[in-house]
Amino acid sequence: MRKTTYLLPIAVIAIAAILSSMFIVDEREKALVLQFGRVVDVKEEPGLAFKIPLIQEVVRYDDRILSRDIDPLEVTPLDDRRLVVDAFARYRISDVNQFRQAVGAGGIPVAENRLDSILRSETREILGSVSSNDILSTDRAALMLRIRNGAISEARNLGIEVIDVRLKRTDLPTANLESTFARMRAEREREAADEIARGNEAAQRVRALADRTQVEIVSDAKRLSEITRGESDAERNAIFATAYGADQEFFEFYRSLEAYRGALKGNNSTMVLSPDSDFFNYLKSDQGKD
Repeated sequence: MRKTTYLLPIAVIAIAAILSSMFIVDEREKALVLQFGRVVDVKEEPGLAFKIPLIQEVVRYDDRILSRDIDPLEVTPLDDRRLVVDAFARYRISDVNQFRQAVGAGGIPVAENRLDSILRSETREILGSVSSNDILSTDRAALMLRIRNGAISEARNLGIEVIDVRLKRTDLPTANLESTFARMRAEREREAADEIARGNEAAQRVRALADRTQVEIVSDAKRLSEITRGESDAERNAIFATAYGADQEFFEFYRSLEAYRGALKGNNSTMVLSPDSDFFNYLKSDQGKD
């Protein structure tokens, strides 16, 4: 009975000591074994591990890739066109021992505050060395890579590996929006006026060319018509000359009839002629002209 009274508490204490000396390292984390605040062992492999009860303690850190949003900050590119940049970073704890030495008992919150300072400094430095057009163009991918590369070396002192840095949003400050929009409107209006002026100039050239072409075509047509008319008159005169040469009296009679047809048109034709005029010579006698 006495042995049972002593053995039972001893067994309980032994079991408690064994259980408190064991701990499990998850595959998603790394663990440090501390003795009086000093790192005595690093557990990076998942599984069962041991420590000295009451003397040593275990501190666990996430071994996964973590994300950190950076508070929006204003940057001033080379063209003095201020921008508000919103970014985020992805990182992981690469060296838990160095991480513990760098941030102490503050852990991840302290490390993230220091990482924020590093990223903000690198973002201002990199984006301040280019123009706003470069930031807003496809070159921003190269700029994000430069920010990440600049932050890697400084974050390594914290035992952190910076994996990626991304610019989520780049906007103008609220106070500058109206003036920027006014400048953009003025630039677009100037471009529109230039386009209209160039269009009017081109239209004027087209109209001038069309007018000149019209004049040339009409002139050429008139020239051809005059040539045709001249050739026709020449042919007609030749015919008349041939007819006149064949029968002069008949030709004069025919021409007189043509003159009567042209002069005596309508129902009320009045002509004032001298009595001895030859115009109605063929109307005075049935035998024609003597």
